[in-house]
Amino acid sequence: MESLQNSAEEQQYIFYKDNPWPNKQESTNNYKPGVSGFVLVHAGAGYHSESKAKEYKHVCKRACQQAVDQLKAGALAVEAVAAALVELEDSPFTNAGMGSNINLSGQIECDASIMDGKSLHYGAVGAISGIKNPVLVANRLLSEAQKGKLSAGRIPPCFLVGRGAHDWAVSHGVPACPSEKMATKFSLSAYKRNKRKMELAEKMDPGHNQTKKRRQSSRNENGSECLDTVGAIVVDMQGNVAAAVSSGGLAMKHPGRVGQAAHYGCGCWAENACNMNSYSTAVSTSGCGEHLIRTMLARECSAAMQSEDAHQALLDAMQNKFISSPFLASEDRVLGGVIVLRCCKCVEPQPSTNVKGCLVEFLWSHTTESMCVGYMSAQDSKAKTHISRLPPGTVPGQSLAIEGGVCRLTSAVD
Repeated sequence: MESLQNSAEEQQYIFYKDNPWPNKQESTNNYKPGVSGFVLVHAGAGYHSESKAKEYKHVCKRACQQAVDQLKAGALAVEAVAAALVELEDSPFTNAGMGSNINLSGQIECDASIMDGKSLHYGAVGAISGIKNPVLVANRLLSEAQKGKLSAGRIPPCFLVGRGAHDWAVSHGVPACPSEKMATKFSLSAYKRNKRKMELAEKMDPGHNQTKKRRQSSRNENGSECLDTVGAIVVDMQGNVAAAVSSGGLAMKHPGRVGQAAHYGCGCWAENACNMNSYSTAVSTSGCGEHLIRTMLARECSAAMQSEDAHQALLDAMQNKFISSPFLASEDRVLGGVIVLRCCKCVEPQPSTNVKGCLVEFLWSHTTESMCVGYMSAQDSKAKTHISRLPPGTVPGQSLAIEGGVCRLTSAVD
Protein backbone atom coordinates (compact mmCIF):
# COMPACT_ATOMS: atom_id res chain seq x y z
CA MET A 1 0.00 0.00 0.00
CA GLU A 2 1.53 3.24 -1.14
CA SER A 3 1.66 6.03 1.44
CA LEU A 4 1.98 9.73 0.69
CA GLN A 5 2.33 12.28 3.49
CA ASN A 6 1.82 15.99 2.89
CA SER A 7 1.60 19.03 5.12
CA ALA A 8 0.00 22.44 4.66
CA GLU A 9 -0.28 25.30 7.13
CA GLU A 10 1.00 23.10 9.94
CA GLN A 11 -1.72 20.50 9.30
CA GLN A 12 -0.86 16.84 8.75
CA TYR A 13 -2.36 14.79 5.94
CA ILE A 14 -2.12 11.11 5.07
CA PHE A 15 -3.21 9.45 1.84
CA TYR A 16 -3.22 5.77 0.93
CA LYS A 17 -4.09 4.16 -2.37
CA ASP A 18 -4.67 0.43 -2.69
CA ASN A 19 -4.34 0.67 -6.47
CA PRO A 20 -3.32 3.54 -8.75
CA TRP A 21 -5.58 4.67 -11.56
CA PRO A 22 -4.87 2.26 -14.45
CA ASN A 23 -2.85 3.44 -17.39
CA LYS A 24 -5.05 4.21 -20.37
CA GLN A 25 -2.93 1.89 -22.53
CA GLU A 26 -3.06 -0.89 -19.95
CA SER A 27 -4.36 -4.22 -21.21
CA THR A 28 -7.91 -5.03 -20.15
CA ASN A 29 -7.60 -8.79 -20.57
CA ASN A 30 -7.84 -9.24 -16.81
CA TYR A 31 -11.46 -8.04 -16.71
CA LYS A 32 -13.82 -10.55 -15.11
CA PRO A 33 -17.38 -9.88 -16.24
CA GLY A 34 -20.15 -10.35 -13.69
CA VAL A 35 -22.39 -8.45 -11.33
CA SER A 36 -20.83 -5.13 -10.52
CA GLY A 37 -21.08 -2.66 -7.67
CA PHE A 38 -19.18 -1.13 -4.78
CA VAL A 39 -19.95 -0.10 -1.19
CA LEU A 40 -18.04 2.05 1.32
CA VAL A 41 -19.34 2.30 4.91
CA HIS A 42 -18.28 4.08 8.07
CA ALA A 43 -18.90 3.43 11.75
CA GLY A 44 -18.33 7.05 12.64
CA ALA A 45 -15.69 9.70 12.99
CA GLY A 46 -14.79 10.00 16.65
CA TYR A 47 -12.70 7.76 18.85
CA HIS A 48 -12.51 3.99 18.36
CA SER A 49 -10.74 2.24 21.21
CA GLU A 50 -8.41 -0.64 20.50
CA SER A 51 -10.48 -2.79 22.86
CA LYS A 52 -13.54 -2.45 20.59
CA ALA A 53 -11.70 -2.30 17.26
CA LYS A 54 -12.66 -5.86 16.39
CA GLU A 55 -16.36 -5.14 16.93
CA TYR A 56 -16.31 -1.94 14.88
CA LYS A 57 -14.56 -3.69 12.00
CA HIS A 58 -16.89 -6.66 12.20
CA VAL A 59 -20.04 -4.55 11.89
CA CYS A 60 -18.52 -2.69 8.92
CA LYS A 61 -17.83 -6.03 7.23
CA ARG A 62 -21.40 -7.17 7.81
CA ALA A 63 -22.79 -3.90 6.47
CA CYS A 64 -20.68 -4.21 3.32
CA GLN A 65 -21.81 -7.78 2.82
CA GLN A 66 -25.47 -6.82 3.18
CA ALA A 67 -25.11 -4.15 0.50
CA VAL A 68 -23.20 -6.46 -1.84
CA ASP A 69 -25.81 -9.19 -1.39
CA GLN A 70 -28.44 -6.69 -2.49
CA LEU A 71 -26.37 -5.66 -5.50
CA LYS A 72 -25.85 -9.28 -6.53
CA ALA A 73 -29.62 -9.78 -6.35
CA GLY A 74 -30.06 -6.94 -8.83
CA ALA A 75 -31.00 -4.18 -6.40
CA LEU A 76 -30.33 -0.54 -7.20
CA ALA A 77 -27.87 1.55 -5.21
CA VAL A 78 -30.52 3.14 -2.98
CA GLU A 79 -31.79 -0.28 -1.85
CA ALA A 80 -28.28 -1.54 -1.20
CA VAL A 81 -27.26 1.50 0.82
CA ALA A 82 -30.37 1.13 3.00
CA ALA A 83 -29.49 -2.51 3.66
CA ALA A 84 -26.00 -1.49 4.81
CA LEU A 85 -27.44 1.12 7.17
CA VAL A 86 -29.86 -1.34 8.76
CA GLU A 87 -26.91 -3.55 9.68
CA LEU A 88 -25.04 -0.58 11.16
CA GLU A 89 -28.12 0.59 13.09
CA ASP A 90 -28.64 -2.88 14.58
CA SER A 91 -25.17 -3.01 16.11
CA PRO A 92 -24.97 -2.21 19.85
CA PHE A 93 -21.52 -0.68 19.26
CA THR A 94 -22.70 2.16 17.02
CA ASN A 95 -24.55 5.37 17.87
CA ALA A 96 -27.48 4.75 15.53
CA GLY A 97 -30.73 2.85 15.93
CA MET A 98 -30.20 0.28 18.67
CA GLY A 99 -27.84 1.59 21.35
CA SER A 100 -28.10 5.24 20.33
CA ASN A 101 -27.03 7.97 22.73
CA ILE A 102 -29.62 8.87 25.36
CA ASN A 103 -30.74 12.49 25.64
CA LEU A 104 -31.17 14.71 28.72
CA SER A 105 -34.66 13.35 29.32
CA GLY A 106 -33.49 9.74 29.26
CA GLN A 107 -34.97 9.07 25.80
CA ILE A 108 -33.54 7.92 22.48
CA GLU A 109 -34.20 10.18 19.49
CA CYS A 110 -32.66 9.32 16.13
CA ASP A 111 -31.90 11.12 12.87
CA ALA A 112 -31.40 9.56 9.44
CA SER A 113 -31.44 10.46 5.77
CA ILE A 114 -30.93 8.83 2.40
CA MET A 115 -30.41 10.22 -1.11
CA ASP A 116 -30.77 8.56 -4.51
CA GLY A 117 -28.30 9.88 -7.08
CA LYS A 118 -30.44 8.74 -10.01
CA SER A 119 -33.68 10.55 -9.13
CA LEU A 120 -32.05 13.07 -6.76
CA HIS A 121 -34.88 12.38 -4.32
CA TYR A 122 -34.13 12.57 -0.61
CA GLY A 123 -35.85 11.33 2.54
CA ALA A 124 -35.10 12.13 6.18
CA VAL A 125 -36.38 11.81 9.74
CA GLY A 126 -35.29 13.81 12.77
CA ALA A 127 -35.67 13.28 16.51
CA ILE A 128 -37.71 10.14 15.89
CA SER A 129 -38.35 7.76 18.81
CA GLY A 130 -39.61 4.21 18.96
CA ILE A 131 -38.30 3.11 15.54
CA LYS A 132 -35.43 0.61 15.52
CA ASN A 133 -34.27 1.44 12.00
CA PRO A 134 -34.88 5.12 11.21
CA VAL A 135 -33.18 4.74 7.82
CA LEU A 136 -36.12 2.58 6.73
CA VAL A 137 -38.46 5.50 7.41
CA ALA A 138 -36.21 7.86 5.48
CA ASN A 139 -36.09 5.39 2.60
CA ARG A 140 -39.86 4.98 2.63
CA LEU A 141 -40.29 8.77 2.51
CA LEU A 142 -38.00 8.82 -0.52
CA SER A 143 -39.87 6.06 -2.33
CA GLU A 144 -43.28 7.56 -1.56
CA ALA A 145 -42.15 10.95 -2.90
CA GLN A 146 -41.13 9.28 -6.17
CA LYS A 147 -44.74 8.22 -6.71
CA GLY A 148 -45.82 11.82 -7.20
CA LYS A 149 -48.35 14.07 -5.53
CA LEU A 150 -50.84 12.98 -2.89
CA SER A 151 -54.60 13.41 -3.06
CA ALA A 152 -55.88 16.90 -3.82
CA GLY A 153 -52.49 17.79 -5.27
CA ARG A 154 -50.64 17.75 -1.95
CA ILE A 155 -46.84 17.60 -1.98
CA PRO A 156 -45.52 14.45 -0.26
CA PRO A 157 -43.12 15.09 2.64
CA CYS A 158 -39.43 14.38 2.37
CA PHE A 159 -38.48 15.26 5.97
CA LEU A 160 -40.52 14.43 9.09
CA VAL A 161 -39.65 14.85 12.77
CA GLY A 162 -40.73 13.67 16.21
CA ARG A 163 -44.10 12.10 16.83
CA GLY A 164 -45.30 12.91 13.34
CA ALA A 165 -42.41 10.93 11.85
CA HIS A 166 -43.15 7.98 14.15
CA ASP A 167 -46.85 7.89 13.30
CA TRP A 168 -46.17 8.21 9.57
CA ALA A 169 -43.66 5.35 9.77
CA VAL A 170 -46.08 3.01 11.52
CA SER A 171 -48.89 3.88 9.11
CA HIS A 172 -46.59 2.96 6.22
CA GLY A 173 -45.59 -0.43 7.56
CA VAL A 174 -42.38 0.33 9.46
CA PRO A 175 -42.58 -1.59 12.76
CA ALA A 176 -42.41 0.33 16.02
CA CYS A 177 -40.00 -0.61 18.81
CA PRO A 178 -40.36 0.55 22.44
CA SER A 179 -37.64 3.08 23.24
CA GLU A 180 -36.56 1.17 26.33
CA LYS A 181 -35.75 -1.84 24.14
CA MET A 182 -33.46 0.30 21.98
CA ALA A 183 -31.14 1.07 24.88
CA THR A 184 -28.14 -1.23 25.39
CA LYS A 185 -25.84 -1.81 28.33
CA PHE A 186 -23.30 0.46 26.63
CA SER A 187 -25.70 3.37 26.07
CA LEU A 188 -27.23 3.04 29.54
CA SER A 189 -23.80 2.96 31.16
CA ALA A 190 -22.73 6.07 29.23
CA TYR A 191 -25.95 7.87 30.17
CA LYS A 192 -25.54 7.12 33.89
CA ARG A 193 -21.91 8.19 33.78
CA ASN A 194 -22.71 11.43 31.98
CA LYS A 195 -25.61 12.17 34.31
CA ARG A 196 -23.38 11.79 37.37
CA LYS A 197 -20.86 14.21 35.84
CA MET A 198 -23.61 16.74 35.21
CA GLU A 199 -24.93 16.45 38.75
CA LEU A 200 -21.44 16.85 40.18
CA ALA A 201 -20.77 19.91 38.01
CA GLU A 202 -24.03 21.50 39.15
CA LYS A 203 -23.18 20.97 42.82
CA MET A 204 -19.73 22.49 42.35
CA ASP A 205 -21.03 25.55 40.52
CA PRO A 206 -24.50 26.42 41.87
CA GLY A 207 -24.31 30.07 40.78
CA HIS A 208 -24.67 29.36 37.06
CA ASN A 209 -27.98 28.88 35.33
CA GLN A 210 -29.12 25.47 34.17
CA THR A 211 -28.20 25.97 30.52
CA LYS A 212 -24.63 27.01 31.29
CA LYS A 213 -24.17 24.15 33.71
CA ARG A 214 -25.33 21.62 31.20
CA ARG A 215 -23.17 23.11 28.50
CA GLN A 216 -20.09 23.02 30.70
CA SER A 217 -20.62 19.56 32.10
CA SER A 218 -21.36 18.02 28.72
CA ARG A 219 -18.33 19.52 26.98
CA ASN A 220 -16.24 16.38 27.35
CA GLU A 221 -19.17 14.05 26.71
CA ASN A 222 -19.72 15.70 23.37
CA GLY A 223 -16.07 15.41 22.43
CA SER A 224 -14.69 13.36 19.57
CA GLU A 225 -15.31 10.07 21.34
CA CYS A 226 -19.09 10.46 20.98
CA LEU A 227 -19.40 11.43 17.34
CA ASP A 228 -19.96 7.96 15.94
CA THR A 229 -22.72 8.53 13.37
CA VAL A 230 -22.85 5.72 10.78
CA GLY A 231 -23.21 5.91 7.03
CA ALA A 232 -22.73 4.24 3.66
CA ILE A 233 -22.32 5.07 -0.03
CA VAL A 234 -22.91 2.71 -2.96
CA VAL A 235 -22.43 2.39 -6.72
CA ASP A 236 -24.65 -0.20 -8.44
CA MET A 237 -24.10 -2.17 -11.64
CA GLN A 238 -25.77 0.56 -13.70
CA GLY A 239 -23.48 3.24 -12.32
CA ASN A 240 -26.12 4.81 -10.07
CA VAL A 241 -24.95 6.15 -6.72
CA ALA A 242 -26.72 6.50 -3.37
CA ALA A 243 -25.80 7.65 0.13
CA ALA A 244 -27.26 7.33 3.60
CA VAL A 245 -26.48 8.32 7.19
CA SER A 246 -27.99 7.55 10.60
CA SER A 247 -27.29 8.81 14.11
CA GLY A 248 -28.46 8.83 17.70
CA GLY A 249 -26.98 12.32 18.08
CA LEU A 250 -24.72 13.81 20.69
CA ALA A 251 -24.64 12.36 24.19
CA MET A 252 -26.95 14.21 26.62
CA LYS A 253 -28.41 16.32 23.80
CA HIS A 254 -31.47 18.46 24.39
CA PRO A 255 -34.75 16.69 23.51
CA GLY A 256 -35.85 17.60 20.00
CA ARG A 257 -32.36 18.36 18.77
CA VAL A 258 -31.85 17.35 15.12
CA GLY A 259 -28.31 16.75 13.89
CA GLN A 260 -26.68 16.72 10.49
CA ALA A 261 -27.78 13.16 9.79
CA ALA A 262 -31.24 14.47 8.89
CA HIS A 263 -30.34 17.79 7.25
CA TYR A 264 -30.31 18.15 3.46
CA GLY A 265 -26.80 18.54 2.08
CA CYS A 266 -25.21 18.00 5.50
CA GLY A 267 -25.55 14.31 6.36
CA CYS A 268 -25.34 12.71 2.93
CA TRP A 269 -25.33 13.53 -0.76
CA ALA A 270 -25.62 11.49 -3.98
CA GLU A 271 -25.70 12.70 -7.56
CA ASN A 272 -25.34 10.78 -10.81
CA ALA A 273 -23.16 12.22 -13.57
CA CYS A 274 -24.97 14.56 -15.93
CA ASN A 275 -24.16 17.22 -18.50
CA MET A 276 -22.91 19.52 -15.75
CA ASN A 277 -20.92 16.87 -13.86
CA SER A 278 -18.40 14.43 -15.32
CA TYR A 279 -18.46 12.18 -12.25
CA SER A 280 -21.18 10.52 -10.21
CA THR A 281 -20.52 11.33 -6.55
CA ALA A 282 -21.74 10.15 -3.16
CA VAL A 283 -20.88 11.37 0.35
CA SER A 284 -21.79 10.43 3.92
CA THR A 285 -20.66 12.43 6.96
CA SER A 286 -20.07 11.98 10.67
CA GLY A 287 -19.00 14.22 13.52
CA CYS A 288 -20.39 17.17 15.45
CA GLY A 289 -23.73 17.80 13.79
CA GLU A 290 -23.73 21.53 14.43
CA HIS A 291 -20.35 21.87 12.67
CA LEU A 292 -21.51 19.80 9.71
CA ILE A 293 -24.81 21.66 9.39
CA ARG A 294 -23.22 25.10 9.40
CA THR A 295 -20.83 24.08 6.61
CA MET A 296 -23.13 21.77 4.57
CA LEU A 297 -20.11 19.52 4.32
CA ALA A 298 -21.70 16.64 2.38
CA ARG A 299 -22.70 18.83 -0.53
CA GLU A 300 -19.43 20.77 -0.45
CA CYS A 301 -17.40 17.56 -0.70
CA SER A 302 -19.57 16.26 -3.51
CA ALA A 303 -19.01 19.42 -5.53
CA ALA A 304 -15.26 19.21 -4.88
CA MET A 305 -15.14 15.73 -6.41
CA GLN A 306 -15.67 17.17 -9.89
CA SER A 307 -12.06 18.38 -9.82
CA GLU A 308 -9.39 16.42 -11.68
CA ASP A 309 -7.44 15.44 -8.54
CA ALA A 310 -9.91 13.95 -6.06
CA HIS A 311 -7.37 13.66 -3.25
CA GLN A 312 -6.31 17.30 -3.47
CA ALA A 313 -9.91 18.43 -3.89
CA LEU A 314 -11.04 16.65 -0.73
CA LEU A 315 -8.04 17.93 1.19
CA ASP A 316 -8.87 21.49 0.11
CA ALA A 317 -12.56 21.06 0.94
CA MET A 318 -11.86 19.71 4.42
CA GLN A 319 -9.31 22.44 5.09
CA ASN A 320 -11.05 25.47 3.56
CA LYS A 321 -14.73 24.56 3.81
CA PHE A 322 -14.56 22.88 7.22
CA ILE A 323 -11.54 23.41 9.49
CA SER A 324 -11.00 27.01 8.36
CA SER A 325 -14.60 27.79 7.51
CA PRO A 326 -15.68 31.32 8.50
CA PHE A 327 -18.93 29.78 9.73
CA LEU A 328 -16.95 27.91 12.41
CA ALA A 329 -14.45 30.66 13.26
CA SER A 330 -15.54 30.69 16.91
CA GLU A 331 -14.94 26.95 17.40
CA ASP A 332 -11.75 25.71 19.09
CA ARG A 333 -12.07 22.26 17.53
CA VAL A 334 -13.90 21.46 14.30
CA LEU A 335 -14.87 17.80 14.47
CA GLY A 336 -16.08 15.76 11.54
CA GLY A 337 -15.43 13.12 8.96
CA VAL A 338 -16.61 12.07 5.50
CA ILE A 339 -16.58 9.09 3.20
CA VAL A 340 -16.63 10.02 -0.48
CA LEU A 341 -16.68 8.22 -3.78
CA ARG A 342 -16.80 9.25 -7.39
CA CYS A 343 -17.09 7.09 -10.48
CA CYS A 344 -17.01 7.36 -14.24
CA LYS A 345 -17.12 4.98 -17.20
CA CYS A 346 -13.88 3.26 -18.11
CA VAL A 347 -11.93 5.07 -20.81
CA GLU A 348 -9.92 2.02 -21.91
CA PRO A 349 -11.06 0.06 -24.99
CA GLN A 350 -13.03 -2.95 -23.82
CA PRO A 351 -12.01 -6.47 -24.86
CA SER A 352 -15.62 -7.21 -25.72
CA THR A 353 -18.71 -5.20 -26.53
CA ASN A 354 -20.50 -7.37 -23.96
CA VAL A 355 -18.50 -5.91 -21.09
CA LYS A 356 -18.93 -2.51 -19.50
CA GLY A 357 -17.05 -1.01 -16.60
CA CYS A 358 -16.36 2.02 -14.52
CA LEU A 359 -13.67 3.31 -12.19
CA VAL A 360 -14.50 4.19 -8.61
CA GLU A 361 -12.22 6.39 -6.54
CA PHE A 362 -13.12 6.25 -2.86
CA LEU A 363 -11.81 8.40 -0.03
CA TRP A 364 -12.37 9.15 3.61
CA SER A 365 -11.17 12.04 5.72
CA HIS A 366 -11.60 13.08 9.34
CA THR A 367 -10.50 15.66 11.88
CA THR A 368 -11.44 13.43 14.82
CA GLU A 369 -9.00 11.04 16.50
CA SER A 370 -10.16 8.13 14.38
CA MET A 371 -12.66 6.87 11.82
CA CYS A 372 -13.67 3.28 11.11
CA VAL A 373 -14.46 2.31 7.51
CA GLY A 374 -15.13 -0.78 5.44
CA TYR A 375 -15.35 -1.30 1.68
CA MET A 376 -16.13 -4.06 -0.77
CA SER A 377 -16.93 -4.59 -4.44
CA ALA A 378 -19.46 -7.11 -5.69
CA GLN A 379 -16.58 -9.13 -7.09
CA ASP A 380 -14.71 -9.34 -3.77
CA SER A 381 -14.96 -12.40 -1.57
CA LYS A 382 -14.94 -10.31 1.62
CA ALA A 383 -14.86 -6.71 2.80
CA LYS A 384 -11.77 -4.82 3.87
CA THR A 385 -11.87 -2.71 7.02
CA HIS A 386 -9.62 -0.08 8.48
CA ILE A 387 -9.52 2.25 11.47
CA SER A 388 -7.94 5.47 10.26
CA ARG A 389 -6.22 7.58 12.93
CA LEU A 390 -4.70 11.04 13.00
CA PRO A 391 -0.90 11.07 12.89
CA PRO A 392 0.78 11.04 16.32
CA GLY A 393 1.23 14.48 17.80
CA THR A 394 -1.55 16.15 15.81
CA VAL A 395 -4.53 17.86 17.44
CA PRO A 396 -8.08 16.58 16.79
CA GLY A 397 -10.26 19.30 15.37
CA GLN A 398 -7.27 21.18 13.97
CA SER A 399 -5.66 18.44 11.83
CA LEU A 400 -7.01 15.97 9.31
CA ALA A 401 -6.26 12.61 7.76
CA ILE A 402 -7.14 11.45 4.25
CA GLU A 403 -7.05 7.88 2.96
CA GLY A 404 -8.60 6.01 0.09
CA GLY A 405 -8.20 3.86 -2.98
CA VAL A 406 -9.42 2.99 -6.46
CA CYS A 407 -11.61 0.12 -7.60
CA ARG A 408 -12.36 -1.02 -11.16
CA LEU A 409 -15.86 -2.41 -11.69
CA THR A 410 -16.95 -4.55 -14.63
CA SER A 411 -20.19 -6.27 -15.53
CA ALA A 412 -21.74 -8.08 -18.46
CA VAL A 413 -24.12 -6.17 -20.72
CA ASP A 414 -27.47 -7.87 -21.29
